[in-house]
Amino acid sequence: MVTPLKIGIVCHPTLGGSGILATELGKLLAEKGHEIHMISFGLPFRLNQPYNHLFYHKVEVSNYYVFRSPPYEIALASKIAQVAIEHRLDLVHVHYAYPHAISAFLAKQILGGNLRVVTTLHGTDITVLARSEINKDLIRLALNSSDAITAVSKDLINETSELLHISQDKFNLIYNFVDQRIFYPQSLNGLRKEFADTREKILIHVSNFRPIKRVTDVLGIFKKVNEEVPSRLLLVGEGPELSNIQNRVQIEGLESRVNFLGKIENIARIISIADLLLLPSEMESFGLTALEAMSCGVPTIGSHIGGLPELIINGETGYLASVGNISEMEKKAIELLVDKKKYNEFKNACVNRAHLKFSTDRILAEYEYIYYIVIGK
Repeated sequence: MVTPLKIGIVCHPTLGGSGILATELGKLLAEKGHEIHMISFGLPFRLNQPYNHLFYHKVEVSNYYVFRSPPYEIALASKIAQVAIEHRLDLVHVHYAYPHAISAFLAKQILGGNLRVVTTLHGTDITVLARSEINKDLIRLALNSSDAITAVSKDLINETSELLHISQDKFNLIYNFVDQRIFYPQSLNGLRKEFADTREKILIHVSNFRPIKRVTDVLGIFKKVNEEVPSRLLLVGEGPELSNIQNRVQIEGLESRVNFLGKIENIARIISIADLLLLPSEMESFGLTALEAMSCGVPTIGSHIGGLPELIINGETGYLASVGNISEMEKKAIELLVDKKKYNEFKNACVNRAHLKFSTDRILAEYEYIYYIVIGK
């Protein structure tokens, strides 16, 4: 391996694609011998045990009474600068533009410009937050001040470039990755029997239950599928729409068919027992859950939106339909579940595509290449 680096990684610690990707990247980089310093206001969701060469630094925020709300962005900037000095970091890799790239910009000023910053865009940091006039100029400033910018899909690069008037030449496309040592097809009959009998299919949805995930559409699709093909639905995650969805399940009389599993760290085992993943989101700049399902041999039924068409080959590894077109999603889900030959073809295609296009070795090498370019090695 080339010279190991000292890298700070800034991310959200909560359930969500950007924080999960950042944490998994940190673990893999540490495994390769790089010294990794995770910086966040809480322990990242998937950082559930000690790892060699990986350290966690908590951001403490002042609650001084004159502040209307705790100034997290300032506290984070100070912590980034502190960790960079104390541990002689080669660079800081921030995931999610707002507020992390802005805090990294401030940390860079604190250090007199002596801090290399890589910013990775994940989706709603641009598609939602950068559309606000309050945030737009700050995000543009932070991105233009970054030494390198990566994004998880071509669609996200296009949208960022158009929205913030930044040349596409400044962006590097690096897709999300999946660790196939963890996410792979497994025969877990005992676990499957806890949720369904041998005649039933299992559909799954994994998200942070925000409105953008359209979980009510998940229920609508499942209800129709269950009428044609006896099925169970596993809902994994937590978020603002959870109580509403729980009420809808009761209203629809689906309590005996739907399981709410909450947050799950070892999600690979649960995904592996599913037959289909449902992802009818209003927006997905990539769709990390769909990639993890793909690696487990589970096809996705989802929306033809954002970066999902770059991940899922329509008619080969899943089916995509326009946002809100649940009748088409229902139709394709049923079609796949009742055709065993076609389903097995999709399953094999899923595993092969995940391995060839989104492997850890491939994507990790792309990030390392960016790092060494940034520090001039």
